[in-house]
Amino acid sequence: MTTAAQVRKDPRRPWTPSQIVLTLLATAVSAVFLAPLLWALFTSLKSETEAVEVPTHWLPEDWTGQAWKALFETGNITNWFVNSLVVSVCVTTIVLVVSALAGYGFARTEFRGKALLMGVVMAGLMVSPAVLGVPLFTTVQQMGMVDTYWGMILPQCAPAAMVLILYKFFQGVPRELEEAAFIDGAGRWRVFFTIIVPLSRPSLAAVGIFTFISSWNNFLWPYMVTNNPDLMTMPNGIATVMNSYGIQWAQLMAGGLMAGLPLIVVFVFFQRQIVAGVAHTGLAGQ
Repeated sequence: MTTAAQVRKDPRRPWTPSQIVLTLLATAVSAVFLAPLLWALFTSLKSETEAVEVPTHWLPEDWTGQAWKALFETGNITNWFVNSLVVSVCVTTIVLVVSALAGYGFARTEFRGKALLMGVVMAGLMVSPAVLGVPLFTTVQQMGMVDTYWGMILPQCAPAAMVLILYKFFQGVPRELEEAAFIDGAGRWRVFFTIIVPLSRPSLAAVGIFTFISSWNNFLWPYMVTNNPDLMTMPNGIATVMNSYGIQWAQLMAGGLMAGLPLIVVFVFFQRQIVAGVAHTGLAGQ
């Protein structure tokens, strides 16, 4: 009994120099990433006068929630939040469906013009979205979708990168699984929904999370396609936090924290899926 108790109470091994160095390095990197968030939080708790004082200081001398109160009273932040949520969820859903079907089609079916269509998808990766802004706006305007949700949603649903990611993943799925299902009488759609989709959940989760974050942070396209304050998304609404005296920095920091909160929540609750998705889709080296 005494020997067993001594084994259980064996003291922890001392840290090696390499562990100490890695821990200090990780702490320094974490501090670099947390510093802007802390600066935004402390600035949002200052008065507007104190926020622009020179020299600047980290902690507020007079702690106040005036900026947060003004943001909710003068800004339409509730509508901005709901608009961003609606647009991001719709874009994510459409991108997941389109990219999964297109990626599986390219990976598992043979048809005339497949190489040409795959080349078009690859070409989409080399074109900046900003270059397509004017042609897309002209198309949306001709379709009468300016100042509408669909005008903000549909142009973001051309997921060339996501199609390529899932295409590469589906290529790695053993064909024997599908062939066994075909022998048992399953059709192509049943194989896709009962075998391929369950196996690709980590990759689909990663694609969905990346798409949601990208759509939530998108400033340029919603800015181009809507002038209606009631349809503004969070990035566009926060950009309007200014008056004749200039930018209201405390309110701007409060709005930025509000806009970033959903992304922080997504990462905290889905970080395991993000890591697993990166490992499965081969994004780690990019």
